[in-house]
Amino acid sequence: MSTISQVAAREVLDSRGNPTVEVDVLLSDGALSRASVPSGASTGTGEAVELRDGDPSRFGGLGVLGAVENIRREVAPAVIGRPATDQAAIDRLLIDLDGTPDKSRLGANALLGASMAVAAAAAASEGVPLYRYLAQGNVLSLPVPMLNVLNGGVHAEGSTDFQEFMIVPAGFDTFRQALQAGAEVYHALRRLLSERGLGTTVGDEGGFAPSVSSNREASELLLRAIEKAGYRPGEQCFMALDPAASEFVLEDGQYALTREQKTVSAQQLTDTYEEWVGDYPIVSIEDGLAESDWPGWTAMTSRLGSRVQLVGDDLYATNPELIRRGIEQKASNAVLVKLNQIGTVTETLDAVRMAQGAGWGTVISHRSGETEDTTVADLAVGTAAGQIKAGAPARGERTAKYNRLLRIEEELGGGAVYAGRAAFGSIGR
Repeated sequence: MSTISQVAAREVLDSRGNPTVEVDVLLSDGALSRASVPSGASTGTGEAVELRDGDPSRFGGLGVLGAVENIRREVAPAVIGRPATDQAAIDRLLIDLDGTPDKSRLGANALLGASMAVAAAAAASEGVPLYRYLAQGNVLSLPVPMLNVLNGGVHAEGSTDFQEFMIVPAGFDTFRQALQAGAEVYHALRRLLSERGLGTTVGDEGGFAPSVSSNREASELLLRAIEKAGYRPGEQCFMALDPAASEFVLEDGQYALTREQKTVSAQQLTDTYEEWVGDYPIVSIEDGLAESDWPGWTAMTSRLGSRVQLVGDDLYATNPELIRRGIEQKASNAVLVKLNQIGTVTETLDAVRMAQGAGWGTVISHRSGETEDTTVADLAVGTAAGQIKAGAPARGERTAKYNRLLRIEEELGGGAVYAGRAAFGSIGR
């Protein structure tokens, strides 16, 4: 049994030019792995805490040397000599070592870097790809990419109130075909924006960030781009929204739509979603209401849940306890899964299994501050999640995930299964 012999950590840069944690793990049999930790801009209050130095003289206070030092001084001595393939035991050790409910002492970024690197090293030691190691013999599938081609909210100031407008190429037989369609729609959208005199600069996740007159105009642009690229809306390519409503909710529970120059209630915002689902081929809405509005979520799901996937992100923060509450209250019918929201691989897998056990949709997701690490691609395949968010088909830290999925599909050969429209059940049919 191969054991952990060395753990190294360092401060590197993410896609926004901010510091993040990178961890190397070497096993006794020579297997070596490396993992780097993403960071979010739109974050839920329930997320595990990433440790930042707070030193204004370095990176505006965003340095992670403290987290790196915690890995060197505490994490490494605790895990060295341990069997690498016992992921659950390693992650429990990390959680206990930190000793806080939100992983704030050592930092969720420190713990996750170590957890991810151990998983990758164990897979290398066993001579299998990470997705097979994570699957543990269960079914594999290639996920439907949810391509964030138009950015707004905190990802692209001066654009839309809603944070993400996505292309969902679910109506194809293979991942390769789907990704091609998504990329072609992306470039058709660029041409369309240029023709209309709108900006083609991109936001954090590679999507365009035009200054449109309304949130609906952004949806119209996506619909036209699908057609302009030669695809059939509602058959081959669909649409998805991530309003990230926690970012524009007011203290009184109302929602401020700056582009619309109005304030609306949760019911009125749900009215808007219902209208849009009728007007556009929308199959998924993520964070349609604020994370604190549990009654609103339950009402929205009761009203729209049979027609559209309703994804909780900030609502659950990849926390199995919150997901259990959501299942009990029927607050949504899908969950977004982000490794760094919870802080270990084992807890992430627990969150996926719990959601899938309830018959919910599962969406594996990147963060706005990303690295070239491709763990989320393997995670999506290994858990047969069915859906993945990795941004636009542009910017190296985003395409790294899509390119990894292309390679996995090639490795699987005739055994490759693309989740396609089945990932959304009867929605969108």
